[in-house]
Amino acid sequence: MPRAQVAEIQRSRLLAGAVGAIEEHGYAQTTVAQITARARVSRRTFYELFADCEACLVALLEDVVELLERAIADASLGDLAWHERVRGGLAAILAFFDREPALAQVCVVQALRGGSAVLERREQLLARLAAILDEGRGLGSGRGSGSRPGGCSPLTAEGLVGATFGIIHGRLLRGERAPLSGLLGELMGMIVLPYLGAAAARREQARPAVAATPAAERGPTAHALANGDPLQGLPMRLTYRTARVLECVARQPGVSNRAVAGLAGIADQGQVSKLLARLERLELVENTGAGHQLGAPNAWRLTLLGRRVALSLSVSDNHYAAGS
Repeated sequence: MPRAQVAEIQRSRLLAGAVGAIEEHGYAQTTVAQITARARVSRRTFYELFADCEACLVALLEDVVELLERAIADASLGDLAWHERVRGGLAAILAFFDREPALAQVCVVQALRGGSAVLERREQLLARLAAILDEGRGLGSGRGSGSRPGGCSPLTAEGLVGATFGIIHGRLLRGERAPLSGLLGELMGMIVLPYLGAAAARREQARPAVAATPAAERGPTAHALANGDPLQGLPMRLTYRTARVLECVARQPGVSNRAVAGLAGIADQGQVSKLLARLERLELVENTGAGHQLGAPNAWRLTLLGRRVALSLSVSDNHYAAGS
């Protein structure tokens, strides 16, 4: 198993841990120790992946943006009219925040309390959204409303993006329970008004509201940021050594302690025994041999849960994945 794959899983665990820590303590009071404790990842690993908490939050923002871009891409908005693309994109963002209230709090509320790197990345994202809204200036804005097409400037789009996120920020800061998706019509009316006029704004406000996301569909931290953590919910740390041991048991069911040590490249037999015992307590492996009797060899196999974790880690070949 490549070390890079283990590092990517550890990164996902740390980002998910950062969300929980920031939500509980606030960005300014969150420490590396709080993040690593939640993630069950060592402090040394944290600093191998991130320079500090600020870099961790920037990486979290990047991952959330990627998840939002996927959601918007899934809506297939590319061939639609400008106002439909804006509405579809805004609907995807609001629905995502409804599904992931913890991520919404961190990215919309807590990010404003970040340092210069976080605030700079936030401004870049808002500028991208403003560029999309600014396309409305080329649509003969305001026809029939008494305003002239030249009445809007790039500053109009910046103001609309700021106002939209200001309204979302206020709802989240107050902890209002009403779904953010319920704001779609009013926000769209505000957005199209300076570009398409009052009649278009009224039509947007009158359109049916987007159905709220059922509570059952709300996942914790976007499934550890798009399923980056296959061990989510298991009280264990993931290290390269742990992954190697799971791989060895997956590839050679019935393997002994000594054989696991040799295959995993672990010289200390005591470390192998402790690690296998820990995996057994977590019900990821089981000893099917007579190893509990003095002097008899162990024979380790993956449990059903262990097979699921191993497959998620991609530590087994096609022969094993087929169920043999």
